[in-house]
Amino acid sequence: MPDPSASVPPRRRRPPNKPGLRKLVEGKRHWHYSPDAEARRLGFRGWHERGYLPHFDAPGVTQLLTINLVDAFPVTRHAEWEPILRLADKSARRRQLEAWLDRGHGECWLGKPKVAELVEAALLADHRRIYELQAWVIMPNHIHLVVDVWRTSLSVLVKQWKGATSRQANGSLGRSGQFWQEDYWDTLIRDADQLGKAVRYVENNPTEAKMVRDPKAWKWSSARRRDTYGRLA
Repeated sequence: MPDPSASVPPRRRRPPNKPGLRKLVEGKRHWHYSPDAEARRLGFRGWHERGYLPHFDAPGVTQLLTINLVDAFPVTRHAEWEPILRLADKSARRRQLEAWLDRGHGECWLGKPKVAELVEAALLADHRRIYELQAWVIMPNHIHLVVDVWRTSLSVLVKQWKGATSRQANGSLGRSGQFWQEDYWDTLIRDADQLGKAVRYVENNPTEAKMVRDPKAWKWSSARRRDTYGRLA
């Protein structure tokens, strides 16, 4: 999950100094993947970090992505989510952070139909042209995507999605300031089995959050666009 500390407004936050994170990224660059000259020319960074989490950026891969609104983990409620960050078991930590996120804290601007509509439109604007979405869902305070990355780096895609939608959403809401959380969470999909699990996780998020019984009933999701064979229209 994205580091909740990234939700602190910029004037009060600096990227944390995490030597362990840097060491982790350096190790992954060494034994797992480092971009070749062509990938670097296209802007792919391989394994990298921005002070919060490790990120993987390479062409021709599929990624599961989570992007939170800036107040999805409100600073005023840090006493509730900070203990979760201290859990030693990574799987338990992730599950509990996801459950906390699904409670819908913050202003939940994505729960407003007009805002959800413009965000979905931005995600679909270059679908099957620059990248391909395998699944997506827009929840009240976060979004999940499963995306096939082609020749535009994931970090560039996220920057473009955030930039376009934050301006439009703020205009629709009559507000200014940061809209999305600073960082994002991504995980590399390694095989067909993991891909199937990721797609189900994304499309079932509204049911797990007890917002609808049938995933197809959630308007801002790829689930409602699938035909009887499970193919996206």
